[in-house]
Amino acid sequence: MRISSAILLILTAVGTPAAAQDKARPRATTPGVKIVRDLAYGPHDRQKLDLYLPENAKDPPLVVWIHGGGWQGGSKEGAGPAKPLVEKGYAVAAINYRLTNAAPFPAQIHDCKGAVRYLKLNAGKYGYDPNRVGVFGASAGGHLVALLGLTADKKELDGDLNPGPSCAVNAVVDWFGPTDFCNWGGTGKFPPSNTANGAVDRLLGGPIAEKKEIAKAASPITYTRRDGAPILLVHGDKDGLVPLQQSQLLHDDLKKWGADSTLHVVEGGGHGAGFQTPEVAELTVKFFARTLKK
Repeated sequence: MRISSAILLILTAVGTPAAAQDKARPRATTPGVKIVRDLAYGPHDRQKLDLYLPENAKDPPLVVWIHGGGWQGGSKEGAGPAKPLVEKGYAVAAINYRLTNAAPFPAQIHDCKGAVRYLKLNAGKYGYDPNRVGVFGASAGGHLVALLGLTADKKELDGDLNPGPSCAVNAVVDWFGPTDFCNWGGTGKFPPSNTANGAVDRLLGGPIAEKKEIAKAASPITYTRRDGAPILLVHGDKDGLVPLQQSQLLHDDLKKWGADSTLHVVEGGGHGAGFQTPEVAELTVKFFARTLKK
């Protein structure tokens, strides 16, 4: 049976177990693209990334793909919906990060920031522009890219990997990521009343009722500001896992600050379903062109 492209996108964006992805997706070469795999940006086995470099572009901007999977699964393999950006003249990095079975928050954002700093430190070696860096993520990855775009000056979220360059990024594309763990809204499957076995509670190290300060620290909406990175939020209005209100709350708060925020609602879209359309692809490409191209 042929698997539809929409289902393939859901598996990529939301995240399947890493071992399953590795077996399912062959590591094929791509004409015109140099691929450098499993670069270690830290000592943990999950602190690795892959680079996809367009061979005919000089100092292209870089887009960092951060996978989903409820912070407890998923893999960098294949670079998800970010990989087609290589054909548009972008370098693409796809990163792994420590999952919640290894460490709770803030380990995940520490790893993402450490990866961004590693990529900036090694820009000259691999041939992309360290001053034009965007981030792109879905679901749990969307949550992490939103944090990256808003917390460049929050030392408590920096971690100690690859010190030196700033972890600031120039653009954020967040597909259906959680933004406010203290005000969930909707009818999501892991709201604040979640049990200790749920994805959010595993991220926070316990139920939200007992981890309110961590829940606040892990919520991108805590850090809204005028001068954060421009952000594109894309969310389905039928998302039964992460309610549309999560993106709406962040967007509304950013607009109050006068920040550069765009919210696109996918009509009939679920948690990943309905995103493999020319409209969403064009929206994403145009956003990165506006924010990262010279």
